[in-house]
Amino acid sequence: MHDPSFQSDRIVTVFGGSGFVGRHLVKALAKKGWRVRVASRRPDLAFHLQPSGKVGQIHAVQANIRYPESIAAALRGSDAVINLVGILAASGQQSFDAVQAQGAKFVAEAAAQAGIASFVHMSAIGADDQSNSDYGRSKRLGETYVQTLLPNAKIARASIIFGPEDGFFNRFAALARISPFLPLIGGGKTLFQPVYVADVAEGLVRLLEGEGAGQIYEFGGPDVLSFKQILSMICKITGRSRMMINIPFAAAHYLALGTEIAETVSLGLLPSILRMTRDQVELLKQDNLVSPEAIQHKLTLAGLGIEAQSCESIVPSYLYRFRKTGQFEAPIHE
Repeated sequence: MHDPSFQSDRIVTVFGGSGFVGRHLVKALAKKGWRVRVASRRPDLAFHLQPSGKVGQIHAVQANIRYPESIAAALRGSDAVINLVGILAASGQQSFDAVQAQGAKFVAEAAAQAGIASFVHMSAIGADDQSNSDYGRSKRLGETYVQTLLPNAKIARASIIFGPEDGFFNRFAALARISPFLPLIGGGKTLFQPVYVADVAEGLVRLLEGEGAGQIYEFGGPDVLSFKQILSMICKITGRSRMMINIPFAAAHYLALGTEIAETVSLGLLPSILRMTRDQVELLKQDNLVSPEAIQHKLTLAGLGIEAQSCESIVPSYLYRFRKTGQFEAPIHE
């Protein structure tokens, strides 16, 4: 039974809490007894999170990280901050620099001005000021702003994140349902270390409540898989046999340019599973793995005492819907 009201002295404001990772993080924080303030451009998209905690424990407020005044208002009375806001593709005013660099700076500035010392910033493996990708450079610039303004802040970089609402496994499963072939960008050799969203959420909570001040952690799962291996896994789980076509990076660059133009001409009506940007092609030129340095210094999920779960143990539980007859499809054997 829910308490008539939730009493707690600890308030954490989560920017981007209504997103994919945010939904799982808010639930994990609520279980730990935090009062959670979900700061979102669209607070109505966070209302469904309220049943994840006790009455009064979770509530949403409006905030846009491009506007410092709204950030300051969202932080009033908070004891801690977690910034999850990020984008995979730029659109209009939501540019990589505005969201992932300047946005991180504004949140860190507001936290510093409010005297909030407990700060966790979500970044990504691939954050690098020398990256050829706008995504990678903006992620690193955001980290730099946070480190400069809040030297004790903790940063978490993650590989691709999987889970029921993910935009990676679901996307290619949907593509395999309608397309006779799947694209192997750069030959499908890029390596990933997919990490389960619930493990990421637990890692962020432990960073918030534990040690590691001023450190950059890297979150990855137990398996290292190539892009081709991931697509093969998706086809196996969904019971679909698809031809895989090698698309060299140079050709993928022009293909991405074509989809960007189509997206503009169609006024945003191009189906999301067909969209690809040149920046995403650039990202695929680099492996997306936890670094040896992070492993050596135990700045990983394992270092936080978390045993990461594998793709094979989780992904089939939500990709079954892409099989020809959904959950009624016969089990797929080796």
